[in-house]
Amino acid sequence: MSEVLDHMSATQRRLAARLRGEVGKAIDDYRMIEAGDRVMVCLSGGKDSYTLLDMLLSLQRSAPVRFELVAVNLDQKQPGFPAHVLPDYLSSIGVPFHIIEQDTYSVVKRLIPEGRTMCSLCSRMRRGALYRYAAENGITKVALGHHRDDIVETLFLNLFHGGRLKAMAPKLKSEDGRHIVIRPLAYVAERDIARYARARHFPIIPCDLCGSQENLQRATIKRMLAEWEKAHPGRTESIFSSLCNVESAHLADPRLFDFRGLKADPLVHSA
Repeated sequence: MSEVLDHMSATQRRLAARLRGEVGKAIDDYRMIEAGDRVMVCLSGGKDSYTLLDMLLSLQRSAPVRFELVAVNLDQKQPGFPAHVLPDYLSSIGVPFHIIEQDTYSVVKRLIPEGRTMCSLCSRMRRGALYRYAAENGITKVALGHHRDDIVETLFLNLFHGGRLKAMAPKLKSEDGRHIVIRPLAYVAERDIARYARARHFPIIPCDLCGSQENLQRATIKRMLAEWEKAHPGRTESIFSSLCNVESAHLADPRLFDFRGLKADPLVHSA
């Protein structure tokens, strides 16, 4: 990271330091990484996962505990996918990596009708391939590049379309219980990641499988939040803060709070 900072402007160096601080705080708050961990960084070729890898590499050099990093990419065999880009980049910075080759593209295109959202099926298949690699290679933590805006967008997707008050956890156990998944960028704003990625000139690879689909529900939520943020700067940060300050007694889920057993305190009569 020191070599990178030497080639950045003062503004870019401040941004890098801020991102590093936010990632470090998230890791500490949720105890995402511990001594001896073997962390798999899921690298898609997008700005988020490149930034995640950069930040973890920087923190690895100064962390009080030792941990390993391995970058893993799933080559989904999309037509025209530049398969050389990630290996060339990762080799150039000396990061251990592995490319999983699995033709999920053809499966998704065959099963999902034209015009329908492919993200859900694509995501499940991608997770399956990555989890298999993790299980077979001694991975203790699976690091994903979701940031603060992703978490807030997911909150509204579940609220508007799923009838659930649910977002993305910064740290979670996979459904089969075999993997711990972490999101070290949980405190980082997407706009800052975009600025950092431009400053670092990452070789971005677009997702042609679902990235070209218009009018996705997430895109609609993203536009809504952008409009709110423009009219009321800081609103997205405030919404995320609310996820970290939940008052279960002021919601309505009887599984979280014993409403049925709620009784008034007995009156105490003074002498």
